[in-house]
Amino acid sequence: MAYKPARYKLLQCLVTLALCLFFLIPALNADTSTGSRAGQVVEVIRLAGGDWGYPTPYAHYPRGPGGFKMCRIFDSLLERGAQGLIPWLATSWQIENQGKAYIFTLRQGVKWHDGTPMTPEDVAFSLDYATRFPMTWSYVFDRIDRVEILEDNRIKVTLKTPTASMLYSLSTSRIIPKHIWEKVDNPKTFTKPEAVIGTGPYRLTGYSREHGAYRFEAFKDFWGPAVRVKRLEFIPVSQPILAYQKHEIDMIRVSPDLLPRFQNNPEHKILKSPGFWGYRLMFNRNLSGPAGIVQVRQAFAYAIDLDELVAKVARGAALPGRAGILPPDHVMAAQNVKSYDFNPEKAGKLLDQAGFTLTKGTVRTGPDGKPLAFDLLCAGGEVRMAEILKQRLAAVGVGIRIKSCNGKTRDSQVRNQNYDLAIIGHGGWGNDPDYLIAHCTGDIKKSSSPSASGGSGLASPALRQQLKAQRSQTDPEKRRKLVVKIQQMAAEEVPEIPLFYTTGYTVFRPAKYDGWIFMFDHHSPAHGKLSYLDWKKWR
Repeated sequence: MAYKPARYKLLQCLVTLALCLFFLIPALNADTSTGSRAGQVVEVIRLAGGDWGYPTPYAHYPRGPGGFKMCRIFDSLLERGAQGLIPWLATSWQIENQGKAYIFTLRQGVKWHDGTPMTPEDVAFSLDYATRFPMTWSYVFDRIDRVEILEDNRIKVTLKTPTASMLYSLSTSRIIPKHIWEKVDNPKTFTKPEAVIGTGPYRLTGYSREHGAYRFEAFKDFWGPAVRVKRLEFIPVSQPILAYQKHEIDMIRVSPDLLPRFQNNPEHKILKSPGFWGYRLMFNRNLSGPAGIVQVRQAFAYAIDLDELVAKVARGAALPGRAGILPPDHVMAAQNVKSYDFNPEKAGKLLDQAGFTLTKGTVRTGPDGKPLAFDLLCAGGEVRMAEILKQRLAAVGVGIRIKSCNGKTRDSQVRNQNYDLAIIGHGGWGNDPDYLIAHCTGDIKKSSSPSASGGSGLASPALRQQLKAQRSQTDPEKRRKLVVKIQQMAAEEVPEIPLFYTTGYTVFRPAKYDGWIFMFDHHSPAHGKLSYLDWKKWR
């Protein structure tokens, strides 16, 4: 794909922003902050560190702590606010040709961290570059047909086909400087100092891979809202609770059993997160045999006690998984979908129907005489969850061998389809429901994000057809109906089993800083860019 300049006036018959989906309508007037004092500015906020890669759009590790560090440096056309997408590097946008073309008016006076003005050529280059070298977290690579630079500081993005989630995808696609990246042919290994020059509110001024430490300092020429935290540091800590109590860090996530330490104490404030971070049990799409039988997957769903996982693993700070995949806090979560209450007897009957019987021993055998047994891949911190699953599945005659490794190895093996069954946890459950394609089919092949790779591929042709239809349906109400249907079908087919969605607690000291804001689709107030900016005055 190439971009090209064009100078002409737009036709006036533009489709209104009503084509945007439920959360794609800018919501600048909603206030879901924690009640920050007016004008509060602090010198430094310190948070728990850990190495999540070099914070460029290509070199960071593809999980939230890595991606959101990168987002402090790099901006996108739209930003994720408290109630929806809001204008950012684009001050406004219009949709034409029934959702196939988007026209963005770009913000003027924006500078890169090296002082160079940002231009429409930078934006067009960034979108073109992302189609050739897919950015981590960006899903525009297979959708854009061409980008044109128009008069009056505008660009036009034309898609191959109408794509309902395009605005959301553009909110996660970073704009990079053409004068730095145009000669870079291997962006994942580009980690020079100039690789972290963006237009965002912070500059990277310190990074230690060995210690997992980062330092970000406010960019004095930032174009947007006033920065309210002058310096942001991520430091290594071995015991976060102790580090918080010693005032070494300014925010922590705590489990319910630790809440009494901080409740009823005005020194601390507690926030409960929405259920947009969760765990799922995945079936390998390349695994022939039992996992391809829908009765077997339904039996798994009946055999697993989701409430037990919430109580014993999440200590009550979670919502049980839903067979329709979208969590209950999602704005498109359907209510009338099949559920699987814990019922080992039903599980056993389904396995009998599928031809797996208990004849000898404790593990069922199939018609071919092979045992109904699987390797279960998990990260070290998920072994307790795996043990509970093993116990419950063993009770209905399914053999489980737990294979534990570190988180990065597990992510890599899932991405490369090197597993039988896998437990994987990640954020992104509040995102545009287009992610159902990845969860049900695994068709997003170029993504390295744990939330969008390694899917089962077990969706039926009928479900795949519905998933494809919702992607191109730009009428909000029609798309909502499709997404409801998809959830109903997924609940019947069980391409994966959502286990639970965490609703953990965040504790901080309001006297130090009280500007934390939840993004509308995300579980962590520390991740959002607006948490560090005086966006109320600016808007």
